[in-house]
Amino acid sequence: MSAGARHVPVLLSRVTELLEPALSGRPAVLVDATLGLGGHSAAMLAAHPQLTLVGLDRDPQALELAGRRLVAYAGRSRLVHAVYDRLAEVLDELGVPRVDGVLFDLGVSSLQLDAAERGFSYARDADLDMRMDPSKGPTAADVLNTYPLPELTRILREYGEERFASRISAAVGRRRSRRPFTRSAELVELLYEAVPAAARRTGGHPAKRTFQALRIEVNGELDALRAALPAAIDALAVGGRIVVLSYHSLEDRIVKRELVARSSSRTPAGLPVELPGHGPQLRLLTRGAEGAPEEEITDNPRAASVRLRAAERLREVAA
Repeated sequence: MSAGARHVPVLLSRVTELLEPALSGRPAVLVDATLGLGGHSAAMLAAHPQLTLVGLDRDPQALELAGRRLVAYAGRSRLVHAVYDRLAEVLDELGVPRVDGVLFDLGVSSLQLDAAERGFSYARDADLDMRMDPSKGPTAADVLNTYPLPELTRILREYGEERFASRISAAVGRRRSRRPFTRSAELVELLYEAVPAAARRTGGHPAKRTFQALRIEVNGELDALRAALPAAIDALAVGGRIVVLSYHSLEDRIVKRELVARSSSRTPAGLPVELPGHGPQLRLLTRGAEGAPEEEITDNPRAASVRLRAAERLREVAA
């Protein structure tokens, strides 16, 4: 299958609209911090002939496929194998002091979900891997087989928002004492048994939250996002814009907190004037988080959970 043939970029027209004022009509630099299969980046490069792209992804397979998709723009693209929490380091290595746009399209990519052998999907049996970079780090099987049960309970509760976390962890402990987990179907079977029938009827697939929690833990997603967002905002030139697509409340909460904090004055309440250097660094471009329109969700069900937030850089921070 050709690069991008199975990839539908989420909220492409809205992302394009929000970034256009920062990228149009002049030499500009866009960082796609989660390149994936390059759908958003391809559209931006086509729309802005003077644009240079810096594309980051931790998944070597995604970088290879995105490179094929963006081959027509190879002279204006720098694709880097890196997690987005290395954004500042990558820009420094490339000699790029400021950028005009940053895009984060968070969560698991279409490539990773559709490749059954990667173990991200609970719908198909595969090795319990879930690493976005298959060359390093522990797998989901390692987490299930080696983590202390209280730590596993915490991960399921915090990262999966799973209300049956303790019950599931206890079942995992009993199962792994007899035989270690290796396959996703083994975990799905256990979850059907551990989650009460009433919850299965009303709460969606019983494996959804546990698979999300394991994926976040395996890839350190939330810690990476907490580090990457401030670095991305600091890299923006005045007038530059950041757009973030989140797919669950944990991601969106981190994004909201950072953007709201940077768009608020740090002048103490009660003072009649803004203190120099204490004004907002950002202007919010969305009212809260925006979802996808119904027609897009119909065409692309993966857009159903998206939440978009965006902001514009107003000023430099005094040294």
